Amino acid sequence: MRILLSTFGSRGDVQPLLALAVALQAHGADARVCAPPDEEFVKLFAAADVPLLPAFRSVRDWIAEMLPKRATISLPKVAAQVMAAQYEAIDKAAQGCDVMLATGLFSSVAAARSVAEKRGMRYVHAAYCPIFLPSPYQRPFEYPSHPLPRDVTDNQVLWDRDVQAMNEIFGEGLNALRVSIGLPTVDNVRDYCQTARPLLAADPVLAPWRQAAMLDVAQTGAWILPDARPLPDELLAFLDAGAPPVYVGLGSLPAPKDFARMAIDVVRAQGRRVLMSRGWAELALVDGLDDCFIVGEVNQQALFPRVAAVIHHGGAGTTHAAARAGAPQVIVPQIVDQPYWGGRVWDLGIGSTHDGPTPTSGSLSSALEAALNDGTRARALSVADTILGDGAMRAARLLME
Repeated sequence: MRILLSTFGSRGDVQPLLALAVALQAHGADARVCAPPDEEFVKLFAAADVPLLPAFRSVRDWIAEMLPKRATISLPKVAAQVMAAQYEAIDKAAQGCDVMLATGLFSSVAAARSVAEKRGMRYVHAAYCPIFLPSPYQRPFEYPSHPLPRDVTDNQVLWDRDVQAMNEIFGEGLNALRVSIGLPTVDNVRDYCQTARPLLAADPVLAPWRQAAMLDVAQTGAWILPDARPLPDELLAFLDAGAPPVYVGLGSLPAPKDFARMAIDVVRAQGRRVLMSRGWAELALVDGLDDCFIVGEVNQQALFPRVAAVIHHGGAGTTHAAARAGAPQVIVPQIVDQPYWGGRVWDLGIGSTHDGPTPTSGSLSSALEAALNDGTRARALSVADTILGDGAMRAARLLME
């Protein structure tokens, strides 16, 4: 069986598919991934010996192009452009494949779904967070261009409205693409792309799903790639030289203004050392004092058990990694699903979450103080024992069946 896994997004979208591909290969499948051809992803896939077939362009370049335009951008126009470009890339990657699994940016998912239909492939949709899947137990994700009415409390009414919103954002581009390739138009783009039997690649403790009649969701746990890389000698020397530091990083996102300096000042004020991650924001140290150390790409699975807390953006991957390590978290959510993960960390008592994307010294200090509490550490260690580590293998078995 040859399976194509497709996404367009940052590392948090791409690395879980690599984990799933490795698990599928262990089950005897021929698995490959269509994802952005950024250099870091090329190296990651080469190390795991999994074929990486390029999406339409580098995601870092695409984000850099989109950010300056975000205030004036037409989401339907951009969605249509991505769909058309991704259709070409995914269609090329899908040659000879029997099964398509798609996740990531919805425009890319819509393109992958159409490729699968055109080629007669079995199709599976996967979500990394439950807020994107219709459920009477939660409100839909809110698109900035289509705010949810504050006076409506019936979640089913809001999810019905979500169909209309997604049709308005994605429908014209998707149906123009489908007409151009000889497929019929669709009148409900959300349900067409997500299907009635999606996978939910998130831990059931961190992201519990209550089964609803409208969907048959298979929750597998997060797709985590085992990482055996040793920590660099210089980092190990820093860790061994004093008390556990506080890790600070925003992953693949830009940083709020002066975030690095503020975070360093806040951590120092609480008598802790700082371990800064450059990330895509290119965070940097503010001086040469020996209580701070900066890292690039590093094995979080080996690192997080050795830190006092993790200050991060609330991406699904980092949230799961810190939770598995038993490290208290401070989430400063920036976009999309990150407020959800911040809320779950707070609800579980394994950390704190900042109210909004732009902290002040006072608000970040209060959040960090709560995370460093002995009770928070104890709860984080307790929850760590419940987090699934075999989600990719569970998903692989489902796909093979």
